[in-house]
Amino acid sequence: MSTALLFLLFCWVAGHEETVQWGTSPARNNVSTATELPEKWSPGQFERRTGKWVGGPKAKNIKWVAPLGSTTYATPIVTGNRVFCGTNNTSALDPAYPGNVDLGVLVVLDGENGKFLGQFVREKLDGAIDWPEQGICSNPAVQGDRLWIVTNRSEIVCLDIRPETPEIVWSFDMIGRLGTRPHNMTSCSPLLLGDLVFSGTSNGVGPDDKTVLFPEAPSFIALDKNDGALVWSDATPGENVLDGQWGSPSALVFAGRDGTERTQVLFPGGDGWLYAFEVRGREITPSWKFDCNPKTSVWKGHGSGDRNTLLASPVVADGRVYIATGQDPESGEGPAVLWCIEPARALLEYENVATAESNPAAEPQGRLSDRFVDLSESLVVDAAGKIVPPKRTRAVDESVGKKVEPNPQSAARWSYRGKNPKSKEFEDTLHRTIGSVVVSGGLLLVGDFCGVVHCLDAATGECFWTYDMMSTVWGSPLAADGRFFLCDSDGDVAIFRQSKELELLEEINMGAGVYGSPVPHGKTLYISTSNHVFAVEVP
Repeated sequence: MSTALLFLLFCWVAGHEETVQWGTSPARNNVSTATELPEKWSPGQFERRTGKWVGGPKAKNIKWVAPLGSTTYATPIVTGNRVFCGTNNTSALDPAYPGNVDLGVLVVLDGENGKFLGQFVREKLDGAIDWPEQGICSNPAVQGDRLWIVTNRSEIVCLDIRPETPEIVWSFDMIGRLGTRPHNMTSCSPLLLGDLVFSGTSNGVGPDDKTVLFPEAPSFIALDKNDGALVWSDATPGENVLDGQWGSPSALVFAGRDGTERTQVLFPGGDGWLYAFEVRGREITPSWKFDCNPKTSVWKGHGSGDRNTLLASPVVADGRVYIATGQDPESGEGPAVLWCIEPARALLEYENVATAESNPAAEPQGRLSDRFVDLSESLVVDAAGKIVPPKRTRAVDESVGKKVEPNPQSAARWSYRGKNPKSKEFEDTLHRTIGSVVVSGGLLLVGDFCGVVHCLDAATGECFWTYDMMSTVWGSPLAADGRFFLCDSDGDVAIFRQSKELELLEEINMGAGVYGSPVPHGKTLYISTSNHVFAVEVP
């Protein structure tokens, strides 16, 4: 099913109301149908001392600019005539909250002129679980006159956005209700599906950076979107979380054996595994999992080792799931793997075998693993050939007779470690990645954290070209109007032609780092830097 059809499906299920959430649809494939978007612009001048936007005669195709705090990781969400963006409070946009008061802030702006309309604020928690001046990092989901967001206080909050200053409809405290302990910060973009809102809890390791203090606390939850009641929770991956859990869920829809549509929610786990849960109304059950780390990889922490976690949202396109591995931005450079997974085919084959077999013990090795069907590329077995359960820091220890074997039930279509990962050339390697991919016109684009942009064949994983942006990439690309847009922490917005040949159309600096994705709305492109929102439009 195409992303556009999937989006329409969930809008219909939700009651024919427009649903706006990060990635344009539950599939999180950031492809837009917008046209006539700007390709050339200049943000103009900034005050050298304060960084405040001045504009001046050098500004070109800038509709308006609005101030944010000093640190903004979020992507703007645009709905109707308003713009919502998470940030911190250092700019004191509301005089009721002085700039020396550290807060998480959701800013509300007029989409036509950038006028500050109001804000939703949350006080900070302890610095070990809510880092100073990081603000609200979540990208909200909006449907009609309601907005759902994950706050810096580890809450899922539903807001009434009819007033210019949003009002709380309900709030769910994940720390108080579930006993979670976020690591560094709580960061997840909620996913709306029907009457449910899905989110990760960011439950992670404690102050020693090694031990999950509350492994029984849920990592993944679903709430009733109307009243905030807890509908479902799951504590996977428990004590195997490597660091924190900051990735956002997505949705996969495919045809079941009887031809009816099946919906699954995909959660990137803090242990480097991707988990899928079947959703049937309010019944949510484990379905499959996929190990995104090589079995020989080792977690050492603090940036060392080659074992990674998952920070990116899984992206669904043409029935395939795409996700790359990475680590906390503080961990820096290291190797990664980008996976293309076809779960429906492998899952349906498994179900056909399971239905035919009256004796579960007769099922082929590797088809059944705890509550999930293991669709990973390979399995770890002991000397007796018995499957070894997942381990936190390393999957296989050959010194005790464990070994890696191919998984006969694998759903891996291809993996990518770089154009030539054995090469010493920087652009030939895929580095740790915290942003999601985008798939459009048969092409896949992803920017790794080290700033290398990789353009691949989405069906085969063949690399067509790479490009070094010379700065870290945090956000995910946008595909729109025959172009790819991708931003970096130096503030550059690179615009590429959607082509198998490298064609850089423009590279425009925004005057401050950009950590999210550009957002099209009509003919306007909205871009949040660390301290401003720009509305870019050709008059």
